[in-house]
Amino acid sequence: MYVPSAFKQERLKELHAAMRACGLATLVTTGPDGLIASHVPMLLDDALPPYGVLYGHIAKANPQWQRSALELDALALFLGPDAYISPSWYETKRQTGRVVPTWNYIAVHAYGRIAFFAEPERLLDVVRRLTERHEAGRAAPWAVEDAPDDFIRAQLKGIVGFRLAITRLEGKWKLGQNRSPADRAGTVQGLAQEDAAGTASIAALMAGDETAGG
Repeated sequence: MYVPSAFKQERLKELHAAMRACGLATLVTTGPDGLIASHVPMLLDDALPPYGVLYGHIAKANPQWQRSALELDALALFLGPDAYISPSWYETKRQTGRVVPTWNYIAVHAYGRIAFFAEPERLLDVVRRLTERHEAGRAAPWAVEDAPDDFIRAQLKGIVGFRLAITRLEGKWKLGQNRSPADRAGTVQGLAQEDAAGTASIAALMAGDETAGG
């Protein structure tokens, strides 16, 4: 990922938080036919150095688990909030007119070797942990144990789990750090008038600027 120094995020805590905030990630691997990608929820276990381990599962019918070159790094893509930035919000537009549109966003790329597994107990653990994560906070959270055991066991036969040990993390917090304070303030005000998904989060990040940069 191309990451200019102004946008580089190197704080592990912030990188992990952004990854956990993403409900869905993209798993990219290389195979004999080229790149293969699947969109799947992932779990981050940050207990293992240097950057943690990702877990998830894909359908057994998905050829990615059989067509991935295990000797090469896999890539997990996490895209956080994003928003279109209009040049009309910049003070520089009023001063010189020398501005163009852009897009602000948060992205994390996690690299590492991947391994696939089909042991029922390991799969059940991943499914249960994913469920608990996404059901947490609901008034009546659904649990794996709410379904008949034989039904769950049958469902597990249709998936394959994966473990990706992260060896490299790249974070890009593109929040207008290369713009003047007046342009950034104008962007925050402009975003406040928008109702597109992600705009409020980008505005808050720009206003706080606590996680921008390394």
